[in-house]
Amino acid sequence: MVKQVKHWLVTRANTARWRPILDWAEARGAEFSQSRDGQGFLIEQPNAQPGALRVEWGPTQRSYLQGNELRMRCEMGLHPDVQLMVLDRALMETLEGAVFEAYTDTLKTRVDTDTPEEMRWLVMFPKLGQMSSQIVRQRFGVVGVTKDLSSSWVEGALSEALAQASQDLLPEGHPFVLMCMRGNLYLRTEMAEAELSRVQALVRLLETAAREARRVSGRLGDGGAWPTTASVAWSPSSRLSDDH
Repeated sequence: MVKQVKHWLVTRANTARWRPILDWAEARGAEFSQSRDGQGFLIEQPNAQPGALRVEWGPTQRSYLQGNELRMRCEMGLHPDVQLMVLDRALMETLEGAVFEAYTDTLKTRVDTDTPEEMRWLVMFPKLGQMSSQIVRQRFGVVGVTKDLSSSWVEGALSEALAQASQDLLPEGHPFVLMCMRGNLYLRTEMAEAELSRVQALVRLLETAAREARRVSGRLGDGGAWPTTASVAWSPSSRLSDDH
């Protein structure tokens, strides 16, 4: 009984705490629900455009993020070989160091399968060194299955959105990852407390990236398969640096 009462009190407190986000989600036609443990929430909008949207806030699922995180997924049905990533440059350097330290640790013989894609891609795929926006070039790292594909995705509308986000939404050094993989678009960022304005802004950023990813996906056509994480081998000697 005590446990049930405690859960009821937490749920009630969270309802007030997250009321602005709940109202925003419902206004979009999305469904809002609290996690069972009361430590986070989930927003699902199957009919969202440009793709079905899932937004979660709660304890982080990645070791490189501290405390709580906001994670999002936009289901796009993209070409499976569209594999692209934008991340905070400081985080990129940290992850590069971590993955190579793990690789050289004799106790970790399966780094290629035990580490998440965002770490493996940094040594598997080429980095995009040339970008039209100096702000984006300084603040973010971009990697992808090919440089042409990366450039096509990040230039234009997404570049403008990232440059704007770098001013306040994603300050320098704030952990942030945006990825196209498995046909979908994913975003993760550290967020101690869920704030409506930040959630809204990050959803807009995700939507912009999703539209640009759809455009890139449509250009692949039938010209043959691009390399994938399954077909690209890597080792410490395969470490790539920025090409200018």
